[in-house]
Amino acid sequence: MTVIYFITQLKEGLVISFNAIRANKLRSVLTTLGIVIGIVSVTLMGTAIEGLDRAFNRSIAAIGADVLYVQKFPWFAGEEYFTMRNRRDITLEHAKVLERQSSLAVAMAPMVGTTRPTKYKEKVIEAVSIVGSTDDYVSTSGANLAIGRFIMPVESDGGRPVAVIGSDVAENLFSFEDPVGKTIKVGNDSYRVVGVLEKQGSFLGMVSLDNRVIIPVSRFYKQFGSRRYVTVTIKAPSMEMVEETKEEIRGIMRKARRLDPGAPDDFAINQQEAFIQVFDSIGIVVAGVGLFITGLSLFVGGIGIMNIMFVSVTERTREIGIRKAIGAPRRIILFQFLTEAAMLCLIGGIIGLFIAFPLSLVIDTVLPTAMPISIVAVALLVSLLVGIFSGFLPAYRASRMDPVDALRYE
Repeated sequence: MTVIYFITQLKEGLVISFNAIRANKLRSVLTTLGIVIGIVSVTLMGTAIEGLDRAFNRSIAAIGADVLYVQKFPWFAGEEYFTMRNRRDITLEHAKVLERQSSLAVAMAPMVGTTRPTKYKEKVIEAVSIVGSTDDYVSTSGANLAIGRFIMPVESDGGRPVAVIGSDVAENLFSFEDPVGKTIKVGNDSYRVVGVLEKQGSFLGMVSLDNRVIIPVSRFYKQFGSRRYVTVTIKAPSMEMVEETKEEIRGIMRKARRLDPGAPDDFAINQQEAFIQVFDSIGIVVAGVGLFITGLSLFVGGIGIMNIMFVSVTERTREIGIRKAIGAPRRIILFQFLTEAAMLCLIGGIIGLFIAFPLSLVIDTVLPTAMPISIVAVALLVSLLVGIFSGFLPAYRASRMDPVDALRYE
């Protein structure tokens, strides 16, 4: 009986609320404008953060959670860069020492790079990333082969003129041909293509991981010179052993660079965690600013809803008196006006979503966005809660009215 009574009152409250909103269309539209702006802000902020988070996770996966990067500088040196700029370079000899002495690393590959035009017959791609590495590159980079094979140890050690190309290079140079076995020109030298990597996308939307050519590192030095920054990539046995592997590598590098026991490291061992920490800190700031802006919009919208509900209560004083006189309890009057305020905000929320969706598609052309069902549900829930909180005081005032005084009101 209680459930049926509640459903009946809910239905009656919704009908009365809808009729009241329909009777004052312009006022209702102007009242919900603040809520619409607030919900658009909430939704766009949520879609932007969700899209950036997904794009970041896709990009950061290319680094590898269990891969360490021995480099001259830390990824986020900040002001400390000026005290580190005179550090000695990481060299290929350091990579060889690490490979000989490390007992934990399951794969290890030096990486050195430059940019050169790459040509096949009449087709030329300017500014292709040329990476010199070894046969362990696939294991440490997380790349997979689409067709062909990777550089073999004998080719890596002997500096043979072979190359593995990224998917963008293959697509642009070999539109309707099988690249494997073909000869391309990297700079002024010729290389035989032995394999093509699967598509990896871009790193943080800035650096393409598919516009590259991988050649043996010894061949790279022969063609482009040895004065290059070297990065040694090291794959740990498992996620649980990353820190242990890191400490082993640190000890070997300190010994190889002849550092005194009390001297600070003159090299960096970077890992995925550094990017995650920086991204999280930036995300907190962006979310904080976004929440402040959306909160301000919703607060203004809530004040508008509260104001119009007070006006509505005043206009319908006699109606409230009549309903109370025929036996309507306080909770029913309270529920009726709360329902009206909630409906106003919910309509504003739905309008806001219809505006936010096409806007998110426009923003997606510049920044990655995503609008999952969870963001839609949160936006509607927020609009509903704003309506309930904004309408509570006017609804409470209506429920506390004396029926005799209400009936006398002119």
